[in-house]
Amino acid sequence: MAEELNQRGQDILEAIVEDYIASAEPVGSRSITRRHAMDLSPATVRNVMADLEDMGFLCSPHTSAGRIPTSKGFHYYIDTLLEVRDLSALEKQRLSKSYQFQGLQMEDVMQEVGRVLSGISSYTGLVMAPKFSSTVFRHIEFVKLSHGRLLVIFVSETGLVQNKVIEAEVDWSAQELERMTNYLNHTLPGMSIQEIRTRLADELQLEKARFDQLQEQAMSLSKAALMDEIEEKVFISGTSRMLEQPEFSTPGKMKKIFHTLESKEHLVKLLDQAQAADGVQIFIGSQTEHDAIEGCSLISSPFSGKKGAVGTLGVIGPVRMDYSHVIPIVDFTAQLVSRILKREAE
Repeated sequence: MAEELNQRGQDILEAIVEDYIASAEPVGSRSITRRHAMDLSPATVRNVMADLEDMGFLCSPHTSAGRIPTSKGFHYYIDTLLEVRDLSALEKQRLSKSYQFQGLQMEDVMQEVGRVLSGISSYTGLVMAPKFSSTVFRHIEFVKLSHGRLLVIFVSETGLVQNKVIEAEVDWSAQELERMTNYLNHTLPGMSIQEIRTRLADELQLEKARFDQLQEQAMSLSKAALMDEIEEKVFISGTSRMLEQPEFSTPGKMKKIFHTLESKEHLVKLLDQAQAADGVQIFIGSQTEHDAIEGCSLISSPFSGKKGAVGTLGVIGPVRMDYSHVIPIVDFTAQLVSRILKREAE
């Protein structure tokens, strides 16, 4: 960050951010001197607050004498002042027991992760399943719908199920589709979707004489089913938690945040960015590039399976989120889910 604050400025900014996180109310100089061990007069604190406002770290809402942190103020707090503690062994044990994964299909696991994240953090939990192209093939099935239309059911090694409707040039019988399914399920298991796409493209370029009609059509149907990217699956839990936050109590703000959560498009873009990085990422919605979640922050972390498939989980809440509480929860949960996926793959 270009601008540096002296120790007094840092102490007062930290106090304002933490008081605002706790109360959602503008913070005044007198309350700072009462609540925090600072050997400063209210007049001195007011002068520092005025300087912080001039520098863009604070702003004055309406005609209130108090101040609230700006996006810039929160960034400085997170990057410079925030101390993220490690969870204790007991906290990790309790968190692990909160997740009941045994006997669940992978989509149910994703929903369970979001539910627990929402419950523990008191915000909204998000989980984006691993990208389709990074998943590993376990099983494929073709189901006849009507003349020329087939439902393709794809199951990954982690148990995620993807469905897609494709158009077929031939009106295949159920028996022929079963034979093609058996051929593909014998040929492709253990390969990632990207590896399968490359293999299909290569083999279909070879002399057709190498294939009988069944093999050639099986490869063609697979290519139609797997070449295009399938929409990412995002599981959202605790949407109503947003209504409990005073920032979203007005109908206009409520409508905007619900639209963002329901459309998922902007969330997928943010979660994609988180997948590309290591560890916990924090996105503050007041930033220009994240204006779709204006007034919110997203704390996220990628998780991965044994064969490299990567997904993302996180928590979205107001900008005044309790970062010191949520960050270690998101970090530990990502590690926990990664261990479970790797164990399931063994």
